[in-house]
Amino acid sequence: MRTALTDMLGLDFPLVAFSHCRDVVAAVTNSGGFGMLGAVRFTPDQLDEELSWLDAVTHGRPYGVDVLIPTQLAGRDEGLSAGETAARVPAEHVEFARDLLLRYGIISSGDDFRLRPAAAVQYEDQNVKALLDVAFAHPVKLVASALGIPSPELVARAKSNGVPIAALVGKVEHARRQAAAGVDLIVAQGHEAGGHTGEITTMVLTPQVADAVAPIPVLAAGGIADGRQIAAAIALGAAGVWTGSVWLMTEESETDATVREKFAAASSADTMRSRVRTGKLARQLRSAWHDEWESADSPGPLPMPLMEMISDSAFQKIGQAAAAGSPEAYRLQSYFVGQAVGMLGSVRPAAEVVYSMIESYIEAVARLNEISADN
Repeated sequence: MRTALTDMLGLDFPLVAFSHCRDVVAAVTNSGGFGMLGAVRFTPDQLDEELSWLDAVTHGRPYGVDVLIPTQLAGRDEGLSAGETAARVPAEHVEFARDLLLRYGIISSGDDFRLRPAAAVQYEDQNVKALLDVAFAHPVKLVASALGIPSPELVARAKSNGVPIAALVGKVEHARRQAAAGVDLIVAQGHEAGGHTGEITTMVLTPQVADAVAPIPVLAAGGIADGRQIAAAIALGAAGVWTGSVWLMTEESETDATVREKFAAASSADTMRSRVRTGKLARQLRSAWHDEWESADSPGPLPMPLMEMISDSAFQKIGQAAAAGSPEAYRLQSYFVGQAVGMLGSVRPAAEVVYSMIESYIEAVARLNEISADN
């Protein structure tokens, strides 16, 4: 199959798979798709190790790197350090989080609850630059930027390295701004998607963005978990798809076993967009954590990255307790996932998911051809 995406990146099938796990990235890339490694949680040294491993196991097949670069971030305009930003977290929010973990038996009365300043460090300009230094030192074939327009320096640097740059958008006007900024590929991410996402659904957003930025290739994202939806995306004017949630239920993914269990039991109605994990609206599996933070007794969510400093620390403890068998931790356990969670089914190898998508895409196109022939 040939589209503008397969031509741009040298793919067999127009499928991009976003994952924080290098094993998923490698499996998708080696199966004819394109693995995209989420780099924001890595230190530069860790990212170099991950990409060196990918270089060795993908044998020249294409993969990319996604770096989260929020344009709106608490403390950024004031030039605050991570420690200074952490000092902006109100004591009542820290106390609410600590009390929540106490009530659910995650910590004991003598335990401290400490914020995670690394949640701010990961977005600092010098850290992002260092991650990009590492990425461009490897044979990456695509760099993506989310939560804002990439800087002129990033666009120029990508082009000088011969690497296309992609951007995620949730509105047509955002797509036009990204096109004006010089990006090479635009991802139209719909309301159904996991993580940070907007108000407009994929079915509505994709054709509008494709029309607005042509001839720049557009990928459809949000709620896509099988080949029928890929066929629909192509019909809407997309050059391919950007997927994320479907890889969380693969054997290779980083997803905790307790989270996978909750995903397997979830329906598409069990996700919600909430600020109580990152400070920005992000779709995730609803849990007792969300109910507590959205209750009348809660002080309410903080802006990014202040809320992440709280939730990252809390979910590290929640995950450990859930893995140890705590039913109360299980009630709190959650992860970012889109409405496609209701389609994920059982855990499978990532390569099997790729081949299943290709097969169901071919079947969908064949059905359309039969309808056309009958008419």
